[in-house]
Amino acid sequence: MSRIFLWLAIMLTTGFIVKGQDNVVQALKREINRTIKKDNDTTGWNWKRGGLFSFNLAQGSLSNWASGGDNFSLTANGYMNYFILYKYKRHFWDNSIDVNLGYIQSTSLGSRKNDDRLDYLSKYGYKMDSLGKWYVSTLINFRSQFFDGYTFNNNQPTFTSSLLSPAYIILSAGFDYKPDQYLSIFISPLTSRWIVLANKSLSDKGGYGVPAGAGNFNQIGAFITLNYSNTIAKNITYKGKMDLFSNYQSRPQNVDLFMTNLFSFKINKFFSATYSLDLIYDDDVRLFGPSKNSPGLQTKSLIGIGFLKPLNTKRS
Repeated sequence: MSRIFLWLAIMLTTGFIVKGQDNVVQALKREINRTIKKDNDTTGWNWKRGGLFSFNLAQGSLSNWASGGDNFSLTANGYMNYFILYKYKRHFWDNSIDVNLGYIQSTSLGSRKNDDRLDYLSKYGYKMDSLGKWYVSTLINFRSQFFDGYTFNNNQPTFTSSLLSPAYIILSAGFDYKPDQYLSIFISPLTSRWIVLANKSLSDKGGYGVPAGAGNFNQIGAFITLNYSNTIAKNITYKGKMDLFSNYQSRPQNVDLFMTNLFSFKINKFFSATYSLDLIYDDDVRLFGPSKNSPGLQTKSLIGIGFLKPLNTKRS
């Protein structure tokens, strides 16, 4: 699987550099990560603010159910996105924060979280061509969680994560290709990634690529991020992000993957059905396999019906 991700990274890098080579002779390119959806006509304003809030709630109950299952289950999930965009002549500065929180209560498993993520991105780009498709950019990305996390073996919890444990900080310089307002492809041949374990008990044990007792560790590698957001059918919108990181210093062929997918199916003005699918492969997270010391593809999917409220977009 890691080799597939590596070949994908190589093909993307090669393909887009070749395609954009003529443009690069007279221009360079731009930045990373997530695309903030913008209007085609961005004239007449310097600052733009907006976002989205959603909340999903699902409940189930069984009584004398022969097939078995939980007598009661309750799931609540919330998502919030807020962005601030600044543009002036050839300068663009994007800031965006995503917060995911989820909770599940059931008769068999008790109460525990099923979603917990904090993701902040700030990136600066300078437009290098007349068409506004290539930018030279710098980026900083911070990703962590709020609450303690556990893995469960035979319903017995094992403490594995907490606030700032781990936390991922990416500092990257590279080129961003934006063929339209929906897609952004950022390519960086030189990226610095810090992995932080602030919790002492987790730091003493090590893990996540951090040596035992060190508290943090730096990696240098190549980074690619793709972001796409669009209305793909009537009343159906999609927002996706995929990050690929190859560590030059250790097993560069084992490419780390972080991918999020969110589909929203609009029911009326405020309510919608949502489906999310997250995929993570981190070669330094070795908590899986028969001996619980191997990396593995982590997957998470959530579906629900709930409240969806776009935050008012403001321009100035």
